[in-house]
Amino acid sequence: MKRYVIIGNGAATIGAVEGIRRLDSEGPITIISSEPYHTYARPLISYYIEGKTDRERMKYRPDDFYEKNDCEFLAGKTAVKIDPAAKSVTLDDGSVVSYDKLCYAAGSSSFIPAFRGLETVSESDRFTFMTLDDAERLKARIEPGLSVLIVGAGLIGLKCAECIYGKVGAITVVDLAPRILSSILEEKSASIVQRHLEGKGLNFILNDSVDEFHGHIAIMKSGIRQFFDIVVLAVGVRPNVALMKEAGARVNRGVSTDRHMYTGVDGIYAAGDCTETFDVSCGETRILALMPNAYMQGECAGINMAGGDCDFENAVPMNAIKLLGLHISTAGSYIGDVIERENTADSTYTRFYVDGGLLRGYIMLGEPYRNGIYTSIIRNQIPIDKIDFETLIKSPSISAMGESYICQLERKV
Repeated sequence: MKRYVIIGNGAATIGAVEGIRRLDSEGPITIISSEPYHTYARPLISYYIEGKTDRERMKYRPDDFYEKNDCEFLAGKTAVKIDPAAKSVTLDDGSVVSYDKLCYAAGSSSFIPAFRGLETVSESDRFTFMTLDDAERLKARIEPGLSVLIVGAGLIGLKCAECIYGKVGAITVVDLAPRILSSILEEKSASIVQRHLEGKGLNFILNDSVDEFHGHIAIMKSGIRQFFDIVVLAVGVRPNVALMKEAGARVNRGVSTDRHMYTGVDGIYAAGDCTETFDVSCGETRILALMPNAYMQGECAGINMAGGDCDFENAVPMNAIKLLGLHISTAGSYIGDVIERENTADSTYTRFYVDGGLLRGYIMLGEPYRNGIYTSIIRNQIPIDKIDFETLIKSPSISAMGESYICQLERKV
C-alpha cells in the first residue's frame, strides 16, 4: 500500500488528493500545512475583509473533506527538510513523516524588499496581504479616517485597495513601474483602469519607489514624502522552493517538472504556484500562479502518483478580476499584431494579439461576455484562418466557429 504525503493545503493539494483517490481508495494520505486552517480559497481574502464572504464560505472543500478522503491533516506543521534517499519529510517539531510518493505544493510567500527604515514602522501598522492571517490582522486594524499606503500596484495591491475602499480615509498606491497592473496590462489599458480608480478617489505614485521609511513617513526616491497610518507591502510573491532545491530538484524561479508534474527526484512530484509550467500561448516555461492551474496540476500529479498516466497540457495565464466596478479579463501572451476594439457607449475596451496565424492573448475591460471562447482558442491553438475571426472579435459567439471546432469548444467554454 502506497503512503502519500502532500506539502501544502491549497488548490494544488486538493487536486492531488482527488487525483489520488480516483485510482487509489486505500493508500493513506498525509497533508502537511504550515497554516492551521481548513483549506480555503486564498483569492477570497479581499472579499472577506470587504464583508462579501465569511470564513465558512471561504472553505475550498466541505468540513468533512479530509475525513472522507482518509487524510491525516497535520495543521500548523511546517516541513523543514525533504530526504529523498530516506523518503521522509522532517517537520519543525522534529517529527518525521515517511512517504512512497510526495507532492510538493507549498505555494508562494509575500516578498518584502529590504526597505531602509522599515523597522521604524511598528509591527501593528505594517502588513502583507497573502494569507488568512494577513486578512485577519488587517481587518482588525482598519478604521474610518486612516491614511493607507500600499506598496505595489499589481493584482495583490489593488485587490487590497478595493477591499478597504470606503472603510478608511485615504488610499495611496506606489509602484516602481510606470503603470498599474504592469504584469497583465499594457500602457493604454492600464491608463483606462487607472483613470477609473482615480475617479473613485484612489491616489497613485508611479515610476517611483520607497527609498526609506521614517516611522509613519515614506520617503520616495523622487523626494516625495508620503504620510500614512498603516502600510501594506504588496510588492509581489516568491515561490517557496528552498526545500526542493535542497532535495536536489531542478529549480529556476520555480520547481521544474515534466508534463506529468514529476520533478526528476525519485518519488517526488510538484504542483501549484511553486512550479514552472509550459505556457502554450508563448511557447515558454514560466510560473503561472493561478488557482485553476494549481488544481489541475495537483490532480495530474495525484493521478500519476497513484500509478495513472496523466499529462498537464495547454496551460495559459488567465486573470478575471473586478476593481471598484470595472471588470478586467486577460489571457495568454501579448505578442504579435494588435487588434483594438473600443466602445465608449458601453465603456468597453478589448485588445487582441495575433501572431503566426494564432490568437496569442487578449485584454478585455468592461463587462465580460463569453471571453472563455477566446481563451479556448488560445489554449487549443486554433488557427484563426479556420474560423470567422472578424465576426468573433466583434461579437463572441460559438456560431462564428467552424463545424470542426464547435464541439471542441463547447466542452471547454
